[in-house]
Amino acid sequence: MHPAAPHPTPAAPNAHAVPASDAASAGGPVHPAAVGQGPAAADRPAPAPGAPARPGAAPTGVQGTSVPAQPAPSGGVRLDRQASDEGGGGDDYTLQAPDPRVAAEPHVTLCVACRAGRVDDDGYCENCGHAQPRERDHMEQECGPVAAVSDRGLRHHRNEDAFAVGTTTLPDGSPVSVAVVCDGVSSATRPDEASLAASRAANASLLDALPRGTHPQQAMHEAILAASEAVNALADEQPAEAREHAPQQNAPACTIVGAVVTAGLLVVGWVGDSRVYWIPVDRSAPPARLTEDDSWAAQMVAAGLMGEAEAYADHRAHAITGWLGADAYELEPHTAAFKPDRPGVVVVCTDGLWNYAESADEMAEAMPADAAARPLHAARVLVGHALDGGGHDNVTVALVPFPAAPRGAGSA
Repeated sequence: MHPAAPHPTPAAPNAHAVPASDAASAGGPVHPAAVGQGPAAADRPAPAPGAPARPGAAPTGVQGTSVPAQPAPSGGVRLDRQASDEGGGGDDYTLQAPDPRVAAEPHVTLCVACRAGRVDDDGYCENCGHAQPRERDHMEQECGPVAAVSDRGLRHHRNEDAFAVGTTTLPDGSPVSVAVVCDGVSSATRPDEASLAASRAANASLLDALPRGTHPQQAMHEAILAASEAVNALADEQPAEAREHAPQQNAPACTIVGAVVTAGLLVVGWVGDSRVYWIPVDRSAPPARLTEDDSWAAQMVAAGLMGEAEAYADHRAHAITGWLGADAYELEPHTAAFKPDRPGVVVVCTDGLWNYAESADEMAEAMPADAAARPLHAARVLVGHALDGGGHDNVTVALVPFPAAPRGAGSA
């Protein structure tokens, strides 16, 4: 693949694009479909005196969470009633020390589906083969005014998306919100690790640079470079022997998209086909998509070779032409800045969502009207919209409310 040719970034209606200061240098609710719900395990009888401790009931089958098994009372310590020296009717009790020859059994994780089989180290039940829920199957986070939700979806065996959100302040004390969303490239090695490393690195870079006075657009550019370095480092962790035996496997890779929201400025940055949408709160102005995909379809449209509907209907449409990873030919971080003239909500998402709400109008229609006041609820609704549509991919969305620009604010 080759990097996409630069595309002009569309400006949102009633949102004026700001020239890039660094342009020269830049170049919820748990859904039950994923796991089976089994009946609660029967209470185990108390172990016989002197017997080793055994694990208790199996963990409850809740997707995305892991409930540790509660151990039954240990049989290694026994409470014995002893007869008194005065004739056997006393009420004295003596604790007997555990037998050091009896080793405690190791902790056993039982399957959430069949409630009987042991779970292998690879996360599958030895008895029924059911994949166990992982921590990343469903994730939610709320940080100040920012909220994000990520879900494995209904068809994938793991969640290869990741997000990171945060808040900080600029040198003048004004608040700033940050949201980063990454989508692992499934054809690459360890895509889930790539997306997690990239989102964390970019978020940390932004939260470090913004309070020091770095312009948000420059900070976004640097954050994407930091994310790229984090993903590249994963390729170096794989032993040379493993690379020799599996040369067909690509290096870890992911896409990235992020948004920085201040009191009067909205900055977006991306590499790949994850997107940012702008939805006005009062819906009095049309919504807009603020990013251009690094994809085969986008290249065809930009070159005038195909119409948008025709290009995105092609089976090659989602082949990405830009990504983070050691095998990326050339890294081209895209950044753009906007000054919306009214309150709105910034939608930062992977293609697992926008495949079911591709146009800005469709995204606005799917998003609740009170999203600015209840971003976590709205993020759950949007994820649910994708799951209701089929949930063919991992689904991740972060929502960042945008405040009204102060009257008389100058240009950034």
